[in-house]
Order: sequence, then structure tokens, then C-alpha cells
Amino acid sequence: MAIEKTNRINALFEFYEPLLTEKQVTYIALYYRDDFSLGEIAENYEVSRQAVYDNIKRTEKILEDYEEKLHLYRDFLLQSQKTDELLGYIQKKYPTDENLLELVMNLESLEEK
Repeated sequence: MAIEKTNRINALFEFYEPLLTEKQVTYIALYYRDDFSLGEIAENYEVSRQAVYDNIKRTEKILEDYEEKLHLYRDFLLQSQKTDELLGYIQKKYPTDENLLELVMNLESLEEK
């Protein structure tokens, strides 16, 4: 459960980072990306552990609210799944069509940008 939550928050953070404040970005990045403890963050920024915890929890909720309204992460996952299905179909039915394969690979590279 903890790894799934960490992965989800990191993914949401990738999509919605520009919408967060500098402090929210800093705390979430340190906590989820860099695996700092609440105490380490609190010590580095000379605030209480509770203040860091509250900020992270509020930011998690903000990220979930953005996703609920904008669906960027959900749409990315669906698009990735459909692109993978298409690629599998092409490799099975049209393994020698390099043009078609290249077009799908170009679609996949768009997802990564």
C-alpha cells in the first residue's frame, strides 16, 4: 500500500507540480522523491515536524483534487495502455511493417514528453 501511494503521489506530482507553491513542491519532493523523513525536512527548514506533516497532507489532497478535476494522470494511463495494445497488435499481425511500427513508436515517445 505504501509503495502504491508513493508511486501515485509521485505521478500526480509530475503532472501537477507547476500548480503548487514553492514550499509544497519542496516538501513533497523531499518526502516522496528523495525519501526524507518528516523530522529531516523539519530540521532542514526549522519548522515543526507537525508543520511538515500538515503541509504534505494538504498537498496530497490538492494533488488528488487536481486529478479528480483534470484527469491528466488517468488519461495518460489509458493512452499508454491503448498504445501498448496497438503495439502488441501490430507486432502480431504486421511484424514486417516497419512504417506502422515507427508510427506507433512515435506515439509512445509523445507520452514521455
